[in-house]
Amino acid sequence: MPVETSELTSADIGKILQCIPHRYPFLLVDRLVSIRGEEGCIGIKNVSMNEPQFQGHFPGNPVFPGVLIIEGMAQTAGVMCAAAKLAEGLTPKIIYMLTVDKARFRKPVRPGDVIEYHLTKLAYRRNVWRYRAEARVDGACIAQAEISAYLETEK
Repeated sequence: MPVETSELTSADIGKILQCIPHRYPFLLVDRLVSIRGEEGCIGIKNVSMNEPQFQGHFPGNPVFPGVLIIEGMAQTAGVMCAAAKLAEGLTPKIIYMLTVDKARFRKPVRPGDVIEYHLTKLAYRRNVWRYRAEARVDGACIAQAEISAYLETEK
């Protein structure tokens, strides 16, 4: 099923799967809302006790790993970048996370929480994007970072 080349304003799981190569159990964003081209958006992750990381992180005290929060931020950015290139008529080939800077974790995330990844573009040059990302649960900031990604396309 081909991805539409018009600019997205939201993305359900089907569109996310068309934009980035990640699959369960490593797909860490369920939906994107309020997409503003490549400028910013909000990604949604519903945290469930059924996820495999909770078997070992930590038994009796399940905490969603911080590194997966960062990865969810990066995947949200990846969907935005891929959608922007699709709108230009280009096909995303591969996307890589390049850097993670200024990462801070403020509160643990637990099963039943809904993480919102709020991303805002800081810079774009050639095929590299840089975003400021903030993860929120119930409106409270639980993590933040600056991330950059490289996207290679083909015509």
